[in-house]
Amino acid sequence: MKARYRYRCYPTKCQQLALSKLFGCVRRVWNDTLAYCIEEYKVGNKKPKNADLQKRFITQAKKTKDREWLKEVSNIPLQQSLNDLEQAYQNFFKSCKGQRKGKPVRPPKFKKRRAKQSARFRQGGFKVHENSVYLAKVGKLKIVWSRELPVAPSSVTVIRDSAGRYFLSFVVEIALDSLPETNSNVGIDLGIKTFATLSNGEKIDAPKPLKKSIQRLRRLSKNLSKKTRGSKRYERARIRKAKLQAKLKDTRGDFLHKLSTQIINENQVIVLEDLNVSGMMKNRKLSRAISDLGWRQFRTLLEAKAAKYGREFQVISRWEPTSKVCSFCGKRAGKLDLSIREWICLNCETTHDRDINAAKNILVAGGHSDTLNGRGGKRQTSVKEAAPCETSTRPEFIQLSINEIA
Repeated sequence: MKARYRYRCYPTKCQQLALSKLFGCVRRVWNDTLAYCIEEYKVGNKKPKNADLQKRFITQAKKTKDREWLKEVSNIPLQQSLNDLEQAYQNFFKSCKGQRKGKPVRPPKFKKRRAKQSARFRQGGFKVHENSVYLAKVGKLKIVWSRELPVAPSSVTVIRDSAGRYFLSFVVEIALDSLPETNSNVGIDLGIKTFATLSNGEKIDAPKPLKKSIQRLRRLSKNLSKKTRGSKRYERARIRKAKLQAKLKDTRGDFLHKLSTQIINENQVIVLEDLNVSGMMKNRKLSRAISDLGWRQFRTLLEAKAAKYGREFQVISRWEPTSKVCSFCGKRAGKLDLSIREWICLNCETTHDRDINAAKNILVAGGHSDTLNGRGGKRQTSVKEAAPCETSTRPEFIQLSINEIA
């Protein structure tokens, strides 16, 4: 399987200027090609082939006065930019025809100058050294190897985020490394107050970086709004805000990576509940708290790491009544308000913690039961009173019934 290894790099002033030219050329080729495709669609023509687009907006464009500065950068990132545009259109067309699973894919958009910039080099446009990475027509970039590359990379993407930081992202082909099998299975219930509650009773709190820094973010946003767009003070204020947002993102990502790795290492089967995160984000009272947790990213990490290390990952339906069903006897309770964190089953008189009970039911719904009744899937057990005419299992009543019949 393919994996990405990302490292921080520190270009010099001259290299930063060369990278800015590279990003600008990649962005211009993308935008020119996208605008041409949109105009062709408006007049009723089909999208031109990728080979024709590369010839028109790269090879022939370099010969014109308006685009002759495209010669100053490597040709490889320009070609990869149009390859990415072709892939974006293919994903959009397949989504419209119903051939692509998941959410509907929108058509490609124009790239902005102030957003995150990237350019991809394939083999022949870069070379990895001991303490640096050479990029064509850019030079050797100083890189910090936080970990070793397992094999030689097939491509590298140079990235500049909105905070002005530079990264190198390598694509490598790695073999699946299965972890030793364990007898432990876990169901995970995600929440707002407690990020994750495991079926074994463990509760994990999230760092919630946005909640801790919301006042500082508001102050920086207010300071940015007072500056004139395009001025040097506006750019400095924008970078200060972008650095804080990047720090919040890194804090959240570090927590999710460590937690997902721990769960994958300790459990053979991981069962998660399917949550409608996009629908829950429409709640204006909970949207900020939900976005600060990163539920969807956590699910994506679990799914990817389970496939990498040979674990089983399951997602149950969001309509399973995990909070309302007793995990001990299977009796379904009535409607439970969100303020009720503990409840007692009227059938077996078992006291339940709402989140732990939900995590146990999530594990049961995935077909892995550690409870006494061993329920599975959508089966629901209930206690019913025996009919008066039903034969009893007690021997004396059986003999009495036989005598009455005779």
